[in-house]
Amino acid sequence: MGGNKHGVCIGNEAVWGREEVSDEEALLGMDLVRLGLERADTAEKALNVIVDLLEKYGQGGNCSEGSMEFSYHNSFLIADRNEAWILETAGKYWAAEKVEEGVRNISNQLSVTTKIDREHPHMRNYAKQKGWWDGKKEFDFAATYSYLDTAKMTSSGRYCEGYKLLNKHKGNITFETMMEILRDKPSGINMEGEFLTTASMVSVLPQDSDLPCIHFFTGTPDPERSVFKPFIFVPNISQLLDTSSPTFELEDPVKKKSCIKIRPDRRHPLYQKHQRALEVIDNDKENAKTMLDDMRKLEKGLFKEMESILQNKYINVDEVVNLFSRCAKDEIRIYEANINS
Repeated sequence: MGGNKHGVCIGNEAVWGREEVSDEEALLGMDLVRLGLERADTAEKALNVIVDLLEKYGQGGNCSEGSMEFSYHNSFLIADRNEAWILETAGKYWAAEKVEEGVRNISNQLSVTTKIDREHPHMRNYAKQKGWWDGKKEFDFAATYSYLDTAKMTSSGRYCEGYKLLNKHKGNITFETMMEILRDKPSGINMEGEFLTTASMVSVLPQDSDLPCIHFFTGTPDPERSVFKPFIFVPNISQLLDTSSPTFELEDPVKKKSCIKIRPDRRHPLYQKHQRALEVIDNDKENAKTMLDDMRKLEKGLFKEMESILQNKYINVDEVVNLFSRCAKDEIRIYEANINS
């Protein structure tokens, strides 16, 4: 997931269905997110970038950095200040729904049904050839390309629970509401165990172009035990070293084999301190309470700063240029104080 200076945001989820997933080297969903953000200044242009790349290069390959093989197809939530799209894929085939009212979410299943505003030109014919659609009844992308029928898909699971939480607050959703939803564990939104929620993001995209887009990132796993830190695109923005993973040449140029035998530690400084802090939270109740209280206090202060910017329509560029780095360093200090105490 991510955002760019034009106020375009893209989120990506893994999906599976009847179309076979390729483990051959191709573009990952995460590649498509980055390329869409790099090349587009509106949500629909980002959609165009992604589907053009999908057609030219395909999707596939191992999505796990570890030794485990893990491949999937992708769904995307793409938004800007003025519009939003859901783009869902099955191999090179895809369907897109323009979000025109209410709330919308994606999770680990296809969710574009009969409202299809754009599509791959051969998507329906391919489904007919495979025997997934008879060509007569109303075409439903999710029902046609999924293993599960649509009724089952909308009655349980993360997708359903996410929609319920959004719908509960519809008409009165703030960035803090979105963070509460992302922190919700009973619904499965905030995942635990092997497939832990690795990081979280909430963006405020005002339709008023005089107001800045504000993006909140944790940069760390488990949003319930993380701080949402604000980032605003301004001129001369500083490099985000505290949340940038170290880079290493792991493979030769044609990706045939590894060039080094020892796997480097690619955890960024904030992530490393956060991991140690989680051990404190799990094993020291007194210290855990102090640390979590300090984290929420830091977060509340940041929320107040951002609300002031939105209300007053004023940004102190000299302060904002280092905003995210300052927040990350403040968070690291909280962890260090409690890890060492």
